[in-house]
Amino acid sequence: MEYIVNTPCGQVKGCVGRVPGTVAYKGIRYATAGRWEYPKQITSWDGILDATRYGNCCYQPRSFYNEEENPKKYFYYNEFRKGETYTYSEDCLFLNIFAPENAKPGDNLPVLIAIHGGSFTGGCGHEKHFDGPVWPTKGVIGVTINYRLGPLGFMSLPELAEEAGKTGNYGLYDQLTAVRWIKDNIAAFGGNPDNITVFGQSAGAMSIQLHCLSPIAEGLFQKAVMCSGSGVSRLMSYAPASKHYDFWHAVMKKADCENLKEFRAAAPEKLFEAWQTAKKEIKGGGVAAFPCQDGELITGNGVDILRSGRHHKISYMCGSTSEDFGAPMLFSLAKKWCDAQEKPSYTWMFDRRLPGDSRGAWHSSDLWYWFGTLDRCWRPMEEKDYSISEQMTDYLTNFAKSGDPNRSGLPMWASSKNGTLRIGEGETAMGKVSQIKLWYNMFANKSSGE
Repeated sequence: MEYIVNTPCGQVKGCVGRVPGTVAYKGIRYATAGRWEYPKQITSWDGILDATRYGNCCYQPRSFYNEEENPKKYFYYNEFRKGETYTYSEDCLFLNIFAPENAKPGDNLPVLIAIHGGSFTGGCGHEKHFDGPVWPTKGVIGVTINYRLGPLGFMSLPELAEEAGKTGNYGLYDQLTAVRWIKDNIAAFGGNPDNITVFGQSAGAMSIQLHCLSPIAEGLFQKAVMCSGSGVSRLMSYAPASKHYDFWHAVMKKADCENLKEFRAAAPEKLFEAWQTAKKEIKGGGVAAFPCQDGELITGNGVDILRSGRHHKISYMCGSTSEDFGAPMLFSLAKKWCDAQEKPSYTWMFDRRLPGDSRGAWHSSDLWYWFGTLDRCWRPMEEKDYSISEQMTDYLTNFAKSGDPNRSGLPMWASSKNGTLRIGEGETAMGKVSQIKLWYNMFANKSSGE
């Protein structure tokens, strides 16, 4: 059976989804961009677009070495990528849509767009845990995206500011362009462009937090879910782009480039090698490939924006895991953010000790459960894990539909101001989270993450 959809951009051909009853439209180009240029949204193409294979991922450090032979990177490689093949390129602005098999224009199904994490330097939208979410079986269209990373996504130079009027955050603008493309085209797949929820974990959650503070993202989405990366703090303030100019000029020099033209033409391997070397040699270089204040998307400190009421006044779901990086801080930031909202917002704590090792509920471990992709995991998942995942995907898709995660048959999830949903080892229920225990976990357990 052929799955062809007529979008405003042209026809798209999909394929049978990994989950029975679903269709996948893979590798749809949503924008184009030259190196350190802001993305231009795709509005048309010729013929029928073949969307049966995933698109390129952005170049990232792992593009240039064998992950299996790197002990420091093996944990996440084994968890999410082992046995998979990825194609890396600067031409990487692709998204993937997962829809019910019988979805059609006019169905007005809610849409859930996932932004991957990876410290703004790694990852893609079709790693094992993202490949075929169960959301369409629950009446929600799912979307995953790729965006530019590391020096390709977060370079900032005065030459670039002079050229475009701003510099930096190319990866964040990619994300917003992907959301805009979905808003303009998702009705053809049966989705509702006015009922979009964004979902992100780690750097993906941090990205969403920035979009929720940005005036240029206002109205693009109606709800937000942030895992292990929500909240605002003076300590998490992003520097103006100009603060990173010296670092990136040093990278340019290490890449043996005299000017922007040569820098733009440098081989990706040489660019990444120069960036990695500069990070080791220059103090503060580790955060240079992070977001920065560009005056348009990021306009100031999140604490000030929240206090002045200039954040997006929508409903939120925010939480973290019990063995997360900086677990007590991450949970506190999530709780405070949700407590500060006018609309009902919801906080969770995930503490399932995943079978297969003694790492506990490590950073990113909850993704298998939110996407309902446990069958893709190497771990000896138990009946309890599938039950937890069923609850979590129900909560998530309910929230995407209405802004309320509750429905009959699920344990009641009250708003954040009334407590936190505990989900994992014990019975799913509202309860308190012990900061003392989170601090203990942080110092007593070896954190896993990338």
